[in-house]
Amino acid sequence: MFPASSWPLRRRRLLALPALLAGGVASADSPDDQLLIGMSMNNLLSLDPAAATGLDAATVACNLYDSLLEVDAADPTRLRPSLAQSWAVSDAGRRLTLTLRGDVRFASGRPLTAAHAAWSLQRVLKLNLALASVWKSYGFTAANATTNIRAEDALTLVIDLPFPTDPALVLMTLATSMSGYVLDRDTVLAHEQRGDLGNAWLTTHAAGSGAFELEEWRPKELLTMRRVATYWQPAARLRRVVFRHMTESQTLRLMLMRGDLDIAGGLSAPDVRALAQRPELVVEEVRRATMYYVAVNARHPRFADERVRRAVLRHLIDFQGVATGVLPFYGALQMRPVPPGLPASLPQPGYRFAPAAARRLLAEAGLPDGFDTTIRVIAEAPFTGIATSLQATLAAGGIRASILPGTGNQVYGAMRERSFEIVVGRGGGGGEAHPHSSLRALVYNPDNRDSARLSNFQGWRTGHADAELNRLIEQALLAPDAAAQAALYRQAQQRFDSHVGAIQPIAQMLDTQVMRRAVRGYHGHPSGATRLREVYKEARP
Repeated sequence: MFPASSWPLRRRRLLALPALLAGGVASADSPDDQLLIGMSMNNLLSLDPAAATGLDAATVACNLYDSLLEVDAADPTRLRPSLAQSWAVSDAGRRLTLTLRGDVRFASGRPLTAAHAAWSLQRVLKLNLALASVWKSYGFTAANATTNIRAEDALTLVIDLPFPTDPALVLMTLATSMSGYVLDRDTVLAHEQRGDLGNAWLTTHAAGSGAFELEEWRPKELLTMRRVATYWQPAARLRRVVFRHMTESQTLRLMLMRGDLDIAGGLSAPDVRALAQRPELVVEEVRRATMYYVAVNARHPRFADERVRRAVLRHLIDFQGVATGVLPFYGALQMRPVPPGLPASLPQPGYRFAPAAARRLLAEAGLPDGFDTTIRVIAEAPFTGIATSLQATLAAGGIRASILPGTGNQVYGAMRERSFEIVVGRGGGGGEAHPHSSLRALVYNPDNRDSARLSNFQGWRTGHADAELNRLIEQALLAPDAAAQAALYRQAQQRFDSHVGAIQPIAQMLDTQVMRRAVRGYHGHPSGATRLREVYKEARP
C-alpha cells in the first residue's frame, strides 16, 4: 500500500467569499430530508454493475449496492471493511480469503451471503461486458470463474488468482470497481431473459444491499432513490435523493441560487467562479485518476510514423493554454499516464507548443505541406474547448483538421472500432491508487491484432503496441518489493515517452461540485463512488 501522503486525489473546498453578485433571486429551498442533485446523465446508459461505465453510473450505483471493501475518500490508498469485515492474502499471494458480515440483507429482505458475492463476480466474467476487462487482465475468464471464485461457506469468499499478480491491486479493484458490487442473485435470475443473467432488467433496475433503493428512473430526465430503513449500517439520514438531468450551466447556476438544487456538477468555469462568491454555496474539487487526452490512431499510415505522432502529440498541443484557458475546474495539467503523488510518479516532461519543431518533423516524414485530418470529440464542455484549441494549434503546424462532434457512444465507438484519426477524450485508470491501474488502461496493449478486440484497453484502441513497454508493465506488477516495482513503472513511463505512444494525457480530471452550505457529510470520492448515506442537511431555523 502507498502512504497516505503520496496520493494527491483529495477533495479541496474553496470557501465562498462574501457575495459579489447582485441579489434578487427568490429562495425555494428543497425539503430538509431530500437531496436534489443536478448533473448531466447523457452517459448514464445502464445501472447493471457488469455493464455500467463512467462517473454518472458510479455516482448512482454506489448508493444502490455495496462492495466487499471500500477505500477511504480522504486516503484512497487505504482499504477498509464493508461487506467483508476482514480479509487475508496467502503467503504466496495467490489466494484472497474474505470473511463477510452475517447481518446484511438485500433490499428484498433476503440475507446476503458469500454465494451471492461469488455469483456476482462470476456473472461479470460470463457476461463479458465492459467491466470484465479488468478481471480478464488478472487472468480470470468465464471458463475458470466458477473454480477460482467460490463460496467456501455462507460467509467465506475465496478468490484464487489464475496467475501471479499484485494482490493489493485486486483488493483495490474489489473496493473501487462497480464490477465488485454484490447482487441479489435470486432477484436478478427471476428476471433473466434468454440467458442474459438479468442484464436487460438490471439496465433500468437494481438488486442490491445499499443504503438506498431505486425508486424511479426516466433516462435523461430524472432518477430517484429512497432510503432503505433496514440498511445494515446506520440508515441513511436522507429520505430521498433526486438526480435531475441537466446540461445547461446557466440553468444549474440559477437553480442553485434559488435553492431548487442542493448540489450541481458540470457547471462552466465562469459560473463556478461566480457561485463561489455566494456565502450560502461552497465549491468542492476532487481529483480523479481519469485523464483528458488527445489520441491518434497508430494503425493509420500517417500516425504509424513516430515523427508524425511526435509532431502532433508533443509539439502541436498547447498544454499550458488548454490547462489555464479551457480546463479550470475540469482538469489539472498532467502530461504522463501515471498521476502525481505515487512512488512511481515522474515529474512533468514539460512539453510545449512548438510549431516550428512540428513542421520540421512533418517534413522529415514526407509531409512538408501537412495533411487533412479529423478530430472526433464529445459535443460538450470541456471536450469541445480542447478540440477547438487543438484545431487551431494543428493549423499552426500545417495540419488542417475538421471537428466531428458526437455523443460518447459515437466517439468512443469509433475508437473501439479503430476507425478514427484523432480523438479528444477522457479515460484511464480506475479508482485503484496504483500505477498499474493507469498504465493498464491507457498504454498497455498485449495483443494488437484487430481480432483480439481488446476494446477496453486504450492502448489497443489507438493501435500502438510496444513489446518492451508491455514487458516492463508486466514485470513491475510482479516485482518483489515496492522499491523495485516503482523503478520498473518509472522505466515504463520513460519508454512510453521516448517512443511516443499514441495517446497523450493533457490533464487529470477534476470533478467539481457546487453545493449549498447546508449540505453536510458530503465527501466526493476519487473513484466516483460518492456514497450519500451520511449526508444530511442542516435544518433551517
